[in-house]
Amino acid sequence: MKKEKNKFMGVCKVGEKGQIVIPKEARDMFSIAPGDTVVVLCDKKRGMAIVKADFFEGITENIFGKGSDK
Repeated sequence: MKKEKNKFMGVCKVGEKGQIVIPKEARDMFSIAPGDTVVVLCDKKRGMAIVKADFFEGITENIFGKGSDK
């Protein structure tokens, strides 16, 4: 494992049901807690990324604004 100030690289195994455990150092770095939702982004040529779903709230607020206009 390699650990730098703002970077982390770890290894995890895929279980029989296709599940992985996100390493503690990575969970701590991104404040991922039990019950949080993550989004898995995949590109066959470039690989996979796991992003905390909260990240997309900021994007949608920038596009649609905060709150709703019901």
